[in-house]
Amino acid sequence: MTVYPGRSAGAAPSVALLDYGSGNLHSANRALIRAGAEVTVTADPEIALAADGLVVPGVGAFAACMAGLRAVRGERIIGKRLAGGRPVLGICVGMQILFERGVEFGVETEGCAEWPGTVEQLPAPVLPHMGWNTVRTPADSVLFAGMDEQTRFYFVHSYAAQKWAWNDADTAIPAAKLTWAEHGGPFLAAVENGPLSATQFHPEKSGDAGALLLRNWVNSL
Repeated sequence: MTVYPGRSAGAAPSVALLDYGSGNLHSANRALIRAGAEVTVTADPEIALAADGLVVPGVGAFAACMAGLRAVRGERIIGKRLAGGRPVLGICVGMQILFERGVEFGVETEGCAEWPGTVEQLPAPVLPHMGWNTVRTPADSVLFAGMDEQTRFYFVHSYAAQKWAWNDADTAIPAAKLTWAEHGGPFLAAVENGPLSATQFHPEKSGDAGALLLRNWVNSL
């Protein structure tokens, strides 16, 4: 059994920012540091497993992100952390790859399958969905604590998970906290599911609101 080092009193939470060739690492790194984390940008499994939190960024195509993730065994790192109840945060395509599969241009790609369901193109007349949008959050959200219903976040994507396929009643895990947004129809803007959280928007590009969300997550570690 792996034993992880504890954090000394007063020390900043350690966060591993997973470097697998697909992500806005520079902006995410700066945002996490501002949120109070001690950040290491890494593809080293030992560092990624030992950190208090793991952030999985992602930009571009689902298939390309999965190829890069598998090249550094990122799906195993995510799975092993979650098996031990250790926090993971996915951002943008880093959220999408947590689902079972993604479909882009008729091509289906297997994801990490931490959540059931398929990521598909949004049914909107204008794509990508680019810019600021409000979200509908659950009342007991940890990520969105301290924010009101007019808070806006920055999105840039054409694909998303558009339904929650997990029957929470079939598991002993508390029901997932789901946050929704609209662009041509409803889609999942964020999920909080035990140690696994994710946002479809970019908190590192979302100004004060994104900074507060990241600080909420870092403070929960």
